[in-house]
Amino acid sequence: MRSINPKNCIVVILFCIVSAILWSAYDFSKKFKRNERVKMELLAEAYDRISETNLEDDVTLEMKIIKSNYEIPMIVTDELGAIVMHRNLNSKNPEQQNYLDEELALMKEEDTSIEINYLEDKKYTIYYRDSNLLVRLKYYPLTLILILFLFSGVAYLVFRSNKIAEQNKLWSGMAKETAHQIGTPLSSLMGWVELMKMQKVAPEISSEVEKDVERLNIIAERFSQIGSVPAMSDVNLTALVQKIMLYFEARSSKNVVFDSQGTKEEVMICANEQLFSWVFENLIKNGIDAMAGRGTLTIAIVRGPKSVKIQVSDTGKGMSRKQFKKVFIPGYTTRKRGWGLGLSLSKRIVEDYHKGKIYVKKSVLGEGTVFEILLPKI
Repeated sequence: MRSINPKNCIVVILFCIVSAILWSAYDFSKKFKRNERVKMELLAEAYDRISETNLEDDVTLEMKIIKSNYEIPMIVTDELGAIVMHRNLNSKNPEQQNYLDEELALMKEEDTSIEINYLEDKKYTIYYRDSNLLVRLKYYPLTLILILFLFSGVAYLVFRSNKIAEQNKLWSGMAKETAHQIGTPLSSLMGWVELMKMQKVAPEISSEVEKDVERLNIIAERFSQIGSVPAMSDVNLTALVQKIMLYFEARSSKNVVFDSQGTKEEVMICANEQLFSWVFENLIKNGIDAMAGRGTLTIAIVRGPKSVKIQVSDTGKGMSRKQFKKVFIPGYTTRKRGWGLGLSLSKRIVEDYHKGKIYVKKSVLGEGTVFEILLPKI
């Protein structure tokens, strides 16, 4: 049996609530409008009865009906269309002729006139429009719907923030546990490397093994810092880029050309060197994979007045525009053997820890991709 999606249930419930609110408000406003029509017809009839009575007759009830209208805006015109009386208009200066003419025109558009005979069988016409209460009632369901959606939005944001917090806690726990598990065999490997150096066993091999062990130690330190506030220091970005490019150049295909632009002069940033190196490594690895081991990978550093701009570009397969934001979503990957975590971690390191920005600057299918990082300048 197929399980019911809770999100679909919430959408259906919200739709039913909104529909019920709209229908109830519409039905109530129709009834309210009919009641106002009945009131105006009674008022017109009261005017007619007054015109038919003698001076000695009691017209207390008729006058009470006429005076009872203190909500519905109305204008009375004579046979020639001249305004002879008005009540309950909104203006502070209701005697202004332009204002009265505009109100009369609006009432005529609503086609709510009632003819009456009053004073010596002269024909008068009562024009009226919806009362302010009825007008407000029409906007009442929209207000309720707005409140409902605002409440739903707040509830969604709270739910989403709690979910993200739980995910972050899980990722942090897994990262720290990974660092802890790597630590034990890593210590043993460091001991074996020292033993190989002491016994002068294949110095050229032990030197390379030592580099890889140091590399593992750096990776363990990176994982241990996930979920905690990293220590910041002044970092020479130029030297860091050169170091990382040399490392990958020695371990990549000879068909991959590494190029650095604007990296001759010293550029200082405030960063955590271990974590920020991880960002570069993820971008370089993605670029090499996208080029399938053949192409040019370029890192350019541009110093601006308030920020440092870093561009990592490749000549790989590129991506479509709809993938520009997807590539930073945890778990999203275009590779068969990939976890889809590198760019999401890079985004978190750049934006959460270093208060910068990382995004896809440009990408053309079949030509390559340019990632851009913006960092505050020291």
